[in-house]
Amino acid sequence: MKRIKHNHGEGVRIDYYAYASHIKHWNATFKVFFSLVIMVICIAFNNPYVSTVVIVAMAYITIVKGQLPLSEYLRVLAIPTTFILLSVVAIIFDFSKEPMGLYHFPVGLGYFYTSKAMLKTGLYLTLKVFAAISALQMMTLSTPFSEIISVMRKAHVPKLVIELMNMIYRYIFILLEVSTKMKNAADSRLGNCDFKTSCSTFGSIGANLLVISMRKANAYYDAMESRCYDGDFLFYEEDRAVDKNLIMKAALFIVILIIIGCYTRL
Repeated sequence: MKRIKHNHGEGVRIDYYAYASHIKHWNATFKVFFSLVIMVICIAFNNPYVSTVVIVAMAYITIVKGQLPLSEYLRVLAIPTTFILLSVVAIIFDFSKEPMGLYHFPVGLGYFYTSKAMLKTGLYLTLKVFAAISALQMMTLSTPFSEIISVMRKAHVPKLVIELMNMIYRYIFILLEVSTKMKNAADSRLGNCDFKTSCSTFGSIGANLLVISMRKANAYYDAMESRCYDGDFLFYEEDRAVDKNLIMKAALFIVILIIIGCYTRL
């Protein structure tokens, strides 16, 4: 397989990884159903052992079986990490006028403090969220979005929801590409040499991005109509047989997770 590489300034292109994955040939319905079941198990048990096993197993499937480079996997996983950490910080710390808890830090008129129970809750939540995201990443990094849309269509998801998801998903990457090019152009002209210039550059990019996005939206809609768009997005769907061995392995893994969750309740 050709090694996936990024040039300077490129954004994360999930579809590139999905089409290059060595497990792309797995049945799309199986991968979607399997990842959703794993996510439900992680959320239902709220068990750090279950979450840890899921994180390791999903990473193994994506990196070893799917042949996705570790650096690229971590690159994609880093996208939601900031939001997760910010949410966890808000949970493990509280504010009080008096010093209390396991650790406390004086801030202005009071103290930020945390306790063993709050740290434990934050750790469990972090592992659970990362486990659920790992299951979702396994699906998205090995399944082209058109196949996920096909699975949703088979599940009788409303047509309007499917079309909106498809258009929004495609347009996100168009805007990312445009914003990346504009940022690179600004960097080449020292547009981020200091804080004041960076703020001005950011405002200019935001304003130009709005104009360009509207222009591109009209152009892409005209292109769709010129190709006889009548409200339906039709994609080529390859019918892949479900491997019975995969189903047995997935069922065994789910049973193991349930056993771990039941016998390691904390």
